[in-house]
Amino acid sequence: MKDGFVTVAAATPKVQVADCAYNARQTIALLREAARRGVKAICFPELGLTGYTCADLFLQPVLLDGAVRALEQVVEATRGLNLLAVVGLPLRFPERNALYNCAAVLCNGEILGIVPKVNIPNYTEFYEGRWFTSGRELSLTATLCGQEVPVDARQIFRCRELPELCVGVELCEDLWVPAPPSNDLCAAGATVILNPSASDEIVCKDAYRRSLVVCQSGRLVCGYVYADAGEGESSTDLVYAGHDLIAENGSLLAERRFATGLTVSEIDVHKLAFERRRMSTYPPDGESCVEEVPFSLTLEQTELTRHVAPNPFVPADLGDRAARCQEIFTLASWGLRKRLEHTHAKTAVIGLSGGLDSTLALLITANAMQLLGRPNTDILCVTMPCFGTTDRTRDNATQLARCLGTSFRRVDIGESVMRHFADIGHDPEDRSVTYENCQARERTQVLMDLANQSGGLVIGTGDLSEMALGWSTYNGDHMSMYAVNCSIPKTLVRHLTRWVSDQSREADPALSAVLDDILATPVSPELLPAVDGKISQETESLVGPYELHDFFLYYSVRFGFPPKKVYRLARYAFRGSYDGETILKWEKNFYHRFFAQQFKRSCIPDGPKVGSVTLSPRGDWRMPSDAVAALWKAELEEL
Repeated sequence: MKDGFVTVAAATPKVQVADCAYNARQTIALLREAARRGVKAICFPELGLTGYTCADLFLQPVLLDGAVRALEQVVEATRGLNLLAVVGLPLRFPERNALYNCAAVLCNGEILGIVPKVNIPNYTEFYEGRWFTSGRELSLTATLCGQEVPVDARQIFRCRELPELCVGVELCEDLWVPAPPSNDLCAAGATVILNPSASDEIVCKDAYRRSLVVCQSGRLVCGYVYADAGEGESSTDLVYAGHDLIAENGSLLAERRFATGLTVSEIDVHKLAFERRRMSTYPPDGESCVEEVPFSLTLEQTELTRHVAPNPFVPADLGDRAARCQEIFTLASWGLRKRLEHTHAKTAVIGLSGGLDSTLALLITANAMQLLGRPNTDILCVTMPCFGTTDRTRDNATQLARCLGTSFRRVDIGESVMRHFADIGHDPEDRSVTYENCQARERTQVLMDLANQSGGLVIGTGDLSEMALGWSTYNGDHMSMYAVNCSIPKTLVRHLTRWVSDQSREADPALSAVLDDILATPVSPELLPAVDGKISQETESLVGPYELHDFFLYYSVRFGFPPKKVYRLARYAFRGSYDGETILKWEKNFYHRFFAQQFKRSCIPDGPKVGSVTLSPRGDWRMPSDAVAALWKAELEEL
């Protein structure tokens, strides 16, 4: 539960219809297994203590009394277990001459509350209206298993030790209606919804059920645990497959079907709380009639089993990755298309280095020109070799421009930079930052002036990762007239370029070949002299691996995770690739640079947002340039 991770489970025990004692034993066995596995919130199926398919037996007092005795056994079994459990059973109350389909919320030998089902289906294969009454208006205190228990559909259950863990309950059909009870429960503060369900299987229903659970978790910014009835339910007319689902904020974390037992994952309630604070449209207060019931759990370290992607900006599935690349490529191209059209730019001017970023910027620009119905000769590619330029990158830049049919110019800036050194009194043997930045600013000056000459726009090539680290020269490559890569991180730049190469492999093998060689070239600004004709200045050896920095960026900015939690997730995601000492070293560097370089991000060019993380001061990220990183650094020093 530390760092906000709560282990949850959807449990589908094997049942015997109307055999309450047997069903109680199966439930207790899974409860104990869940406790051993560190589960803190577990949900069992709808009417699980009797079986959902008892039909007219629900009207028999023998069955109803047996269900209460089974509940007593389960309640007692939770004593000493460090978890909250929801089990389903039919209940009648002396105050009402009706039968209700209920969920009992249990913790450490106590019944915290009874939640009745609100929406009673009575259509097609469902006949619940024959036996059960809606609990929409039911609100009372009942004596059950020797305890005084609140009975109400409008209850939420909050953990004292981890207030962000606040549980709401709705039952099966309640999710399938236009206005599910979980809407109000989450508006009132619930971060996790447990749904005891008995949803039968017909062809394709599983896909719709999955979409319901996942989408509801996204709409409500919550965790959603759906426990379905399965093996042992009557197959007289229907089949029950135990389709258990766990989702979090629009993402499916775990799923099982045609199986009994536990489906387990971890829900990050701290992340959910951050998302709700961030969203100004999320209701700050819920329905005043929702009652909050406290409960206690012992805080323990949660063992992670959920997938944490080491490259969160890049889909792991190749099909998803191709679709994502297509979407990003199109968005960036349409953004540039609009800017070129609005400014009546005659040309698009790009400094082409033979590296990844300028390559992607050129590919996007060529696509924008195609969208405008204009020839690629309206793109002016400029290569500007200087002291660190290698034959490999220069030749790749030349070949790339030739393959795409752009206009092309070579401007050697070495002499101009040497003259500038003389003007400012800088010794060329002094290879300090001045030596490097003079070259970067000279290149930007050349591009800006060529744009003036040709009536064009300078297209920026810097990516999101470089912006986060401040890995650019202020008023050098930091500046342009429209920055197409500004919200594309370095890890994704590589995949986008590879995607274009793969797309071109048959139709244009020459283009694909040069793109492949660019992908194989070390990332470098090439501002220091080459050694034996090879790149001497590799960016990742200086600032750290971009896959680590992109990971730090995603979780610290997108979800506001503190440094210790980012470190823990990085250790988990990169296990086998980087040790803890290496991760900590570069995470410290990330926070140092991220804070120190904000002044560059405060005045960046326009550019399109294409993903969920961007650092534009006009968009998602507003930060004072003189903010101090002391708190973030201190937390890492504690490690």
